Amino acid sequence: MKAAIIHAPFDIRVADVPEPQLTRGDEAIVRVTHSCVCGSDLWSYRGVSDAIGGSRIGHESIGIVDRVGPEVRRVSVGDLVVLPFFASDGTCPECRAGYPIACRNGTFWATNGYDGAQGEKVRVPYADVNCFVVPQDGLSDAMMVSLLPLADVLSTGHHAAVCARVRPGGTVAVVGDGAVGLCGVAAARRLGASQIILVSTHEARAEIGERFGATDIVRVRGEAAVHRIAELTGDLGVDSVLECVGTDDAFRLAWGAARRGGDIGFVGVPHSIADLPVGRMFRSGIGVKGGIAPAAVYIPELMRDVLAGTLDVSAVFDLTVSLDDIATGYRAMHERAAIKALVRT
Repeated sequence: MKAAIIHAPFDIRVADVPEPQLTRGDEAIVRVTHSCVCGSDLWSYRGVSDAIGGSRIGHESIGIVDRVGPEVRRVSVGDLVVLPFFASDGTCPECRAGYPIACRNGTFWATNGYDGAQGEKVRVPYADVNCFVVPQDGLSDAMMVSLLPLADVLSTGHHAAVCARVRPGGTVAVVGDGAVGLCGVAAARRLGASQIILVSTHEARAEIGERFGATDIVRVRGEAAVHRIAELTGDLGVDSVLECVGTDDAFRLAWGAARRGGDIGFVGVPHSIADLPVGRMFRSGIGVKGGIAPAAVYIPELMRDVLAGTLDVSAVFDLTVSLDDIATGYRAMHERAAIKALVRT
């Protein structure tokens, strides 16, 4: 089968690799129909995060179950499934506590001998836990594309909103106009926020943000953005800030945008961020919570809305490539010529 391999910074190639085989009774083999390139993949692509040359890559996919082990009970051959970006066992203390992203026996895709999502097939551990079955009656290709963000970016944007305590009638600022930030806008609208301010200096992304529910666009950055958010909120600041970038500049903007007693939900993969200003947190009462999203917790409730047609963030896929041409998708996202590349396998 074919799979994407990262060899070095800016060097993604597609190669023939061995087909995955069932090694345990609780596993499944899934034929990937749709995958995509994530903003976090770019950290490896750019050489910011260490990546072992010749390793698989990718962690967002949906597909059709091809084979199941003898211990699998809830998943059948032929099922369409969404695969969360982290596979958990569903039984460890952290999983039982409702936080599967910290599973003691869990794994990310493309690690620990498991396939990367940017390939034709993947071996899925703990299939009954990690294969979220989708009803297929009359399911269109467009709906399948709408389901794909559940694997990561939509769940992650929702996690930012949950951690920032977005609530009906609340005010929200979203820092970051990438796929996660735009999904955060949609999540804030879904949770009932009355004012959603998106910080974006990219017109095409701002337009998508408005479609997803942004009521205001702040087209400047840094202190200028903080001042503009203050103006839009009567010199108060917002109840909730969704930090979806992971840089020091983005976090400084988040601190400046939050009102006293407000909350910051951070989901941007952190790179070169200064230590949390504990003194400022104490004096301002601003809460900070976030981290890697427990997608498996959110997928069932979000899937219901996607299937009902009330939640659709597929517009974040503004470039479609074949698996053979996946390097084009990486390059376009690196150059900010695309928000998120959809990969048709």
